[in-house]
This record gives sequence, structure tokens and C-alpha cells, in this order.
Amino acid sequence: MFTGIVEELGEITAVETLDDACRFRLRGPVVTEGAGHGDSIAVNGVCLTVVDHEGDEFTADVMAETLNRSSLGALTTGSRVNLERPTAVGARLGGHIVQGHVDGTGEILERKPSEHWEIVKISLPADLARYVVEKGSITVDGISLTVVDAGPDFFTVSLIPTTLALTTLGIKQPGDPVNLEVDVIAKYVERLLGTQGGTR
Repeated sequence: MFTGIVEELGEITAVETLDDACRFRLRGPVVTEGAGHGDSIAVNGVCLTVVDHEGDEFTADVMAETLNRSSLGALTTGSRVNLERPTAVGARLGGHIVQGHVDGTGEILERKPSEHWEIVKISLPADLARYVVEKGSITVDGISLTVVDAGPDFFTVSLIPTTLALTTLGIKQPGDPVNLEVDVIAKYVERLLGTQGGTR
């Protein structure tokens, strides 16, 4: 489990394309400290497993399902990525409950800078819109954010200077894809109430 509080802005140092998957090598001095084979690290909000670790770099395999459901397939050598280690039991939950299981992808539609923050408008797939509410939580590229405005096919978030400086949302431009994970609690409530056309 993660909290959506990005620990560092890492970098893809190599991409190996396989038949139905790919292998990333990533640099991240903070998240690799004490990392070992089998550990989890969130990369742009996608929970990946450490295959190998050497120095300040680690490798992770990404299967076709993950490539199809996320924006990781668009990453190339030199791409910057948000990195976060799983939260420790007993630690403060600084963001919200994040699983690292991407629900879909959106696209940066618009950026409106102001003196002390920036409003970013992001497209929202129709099947995820019901989970996104004003002042609710959403994870964008692994970043826990509060929804400012929620429309039928978009939402907006307000980014403080720290988020702009230390995450990929500071450099992504209109047209760039982002990974989205909606609040898991909303999905469980929907399932329990049978409001998606199913039965109790």
C-alpha cells in the first residue's frame, strides 16, 4: 500500500522490450536505499516489483496487462518518473490509501498557472467519472491529489510549488498521458450496495 506522497523524481535509464512485456531499469537513490529483490516500488503510480538492485538503480518487469492499462508503455530512456516506496505499518498516512493498481489513463488537457499554484485539467474516462467527486481524492501518476472540480469527462487539481518542482506534473504538458487511480473505498462501497447493476 502507498500514500501517494512521491519520495523522489527518478529516471528511466534503460528499456528492454520483450515479446509480451518490457523490463525497465530505473534510477532512484532514495527508493533503492535498503531495497531488495521482491520489494515493491510505485512508478508513476504503478506498483512494480524489484527484480534486481545495484547501487542507486533497480530493474522491474512490466507485463502486457500493465502496459495496456497504464501509460508506462510510453516511457523511454531518459523519462522522468515519480517513485514511492510502500508505506510502513505505523507510519503517518500523509496522502490517502493508494494501491498502485491503475484504473485507467487520462490526458493533460490544460494548465493555468498563477502566482503561487497551478490548475491542471485532466481528461477522465467515462467509466471512472462516478468515482471522482469535488474535494475527493484521486491519484495522478502516483501523486495523491484533491479534486477541485469534477465534470462528466474531466477533473481539475490545484498544484502547489512543491508538487510542481518534485513530481512529473511539473513537466508534463497538454497531450501527455497520466495514470489514474480512483479512491478504492468508493469502488468497494459501490460493490457492496450493488449500484453497478449487480446483486447483493
